[in-house]
Amino acid sequence: MSQHGVPPTPDNFSVWFYYTMGGSLTLKKTIDILIANKRKFDSAINRDLYLTYVNPHSSTSGDFPEQLHGVIASAQEFLASAISDNREQMENLGEVESECQTAADPRPIIEKLVKELSTATTRSSALEANFLQTTKDLDQIKDSLKEAEQHSNTDALTGLANRRSLDAFLRAEQITAMEAGTPLSILLIDIDHFKQFNDGFGHQVGDQVIRLVAKVLQENVRECDLAARYGGEELMAILPGAALDICFEVAERIRRRICEARLTRRTTGEEISSVTVSIGVAQFRMGETADGMIDRCDRALYQAKRLGRNRTVKETGEEVIAA
Repeated sequence: MSQHGVPPTPDNFSVWFYYTMGGSLTLKKTIDILIANKRKFDSAINRDLYLTYVNPHSSTSGDFPEQLHGVIASAQEFLASAISDNREQMENLGEVESECQTAADPRPIIEKLVKELSTATTRSSALEANFLQTTKDLDQIKDSLKEAEQHSNTDALTGLANRRSLDAFLRAEQITAMEAGTPLSILLIDIDHFKQFNDGFGHQVGDQVIRLVAKVLQENVRECDLAARYGGEELMAILPGAALDICFEVAERIRRRICEARLTRRTTGEEISSVTVSIGVAQFRMGETADGMIDRCDRALYQAKRLGRNRTVKETGEEVIAA
């Protein structure tokens, strides 16, 4: 830590202890790549490392541990009872065996054996039923956890990935790009004159506009890409393996299709003025931070705004005039 200028805070110490002990191969790769690229371990990087690899934000409900504890306690109690019953039955069978050696009439012995076998069958059925119910309860908890995790990574309005999911995906893809030497590009979309939709038609229409743009964005990226709501009326797509020119073409296709779409007010059927967007695109530069890459993309976006909106601008400043 001293060698790389990392402040000896408790969080930073946790990260580097985890790194030294080999607790996470991904963390080790990340730090090794940062060191190889002579990156400075500033407060932003140190915070990201801690939150991503040591203490990720938990978004699942606090009820789940209690539910899981209840299921386990119930299973333990039932098993303890079954073990006790089985022990008692073994003792009973031992007594029957002793009686077999002295009894002249075998019928009482047979009746006792039948009774014990019947009891064992009943107990076995109850045990199986309890295990089936426990499995069902655990499956329900697992499904609930999966659903909660999905919700924690999804924007409620658009159904796209949220900012938390976007940040994690971008960090992972930056590592992949640096390891494999492959390109990585992003596009950032801003809805033109969005305030006019809210002021002129109300926030419900404003939400409808955001959902329209999100739908077009999602439909025009690959499965390996990530479409996300960056914040407010801004949306982003991360395109692993795509160079700047490819990302530019994707952005232009999205821009044109949004411009061609027609939006009507749900309550009245009234047609709303067409929606346009401005888009900035940027390609990852080896060793730069996610914030640095997004900042360059943001500057390209605002150049598109200054040039008249409804256009796409590369990080180099090259523009495309809207049709």
